[in-house]
Amino acid sequence: MTMNTKTAEYGISDLSREFEVTTRSIRHYEDIGLLTPQRRGKTRIYTPADRTKLKLILRGKRLGFSLEESREIVEMYDPDQGNTTQLNSLLERIQIQREKLKQQLNDINTMRHDLKEAEAACRKALNKISS
Repeated sequence: MTMNTKTAEYGISDLSREFEVTTRSIRHYEDIGLLTPQRRGKTRIYTPADRTKLKLILRGKRLGFSLEESREIVEMYDPDQGNTTQLNSLLERIQIQREKLKQQLNDINTMRHDLKEAEAACRKALNKISS
């Protein structure tokens, strides 16, 4: 981490190591506008706010949010104004994601049951052929 007398600065390698993501992933987030680091020549300089945005993007990814959903949450990030709107939006999205996962779990259980029945029917048919 590079320290400036006024504020902390991070290089792309610093963030890559800290969050265990590739520099290519970070550059991708920059390419699609999720991160907007400052530049010094060809060097990317990330602020503490950029670091927090990357943390939110990666958290959204872990929670199963699309990059567009993460973008909407990240764009609400404004530590100077408080983050009530952002947090309420995140809570709403978490509930939606929880419902999606619940439905997926139900679908998986149904599929497991159907597979078990199909397997039993195949074994029964094979036993008839072998007999």
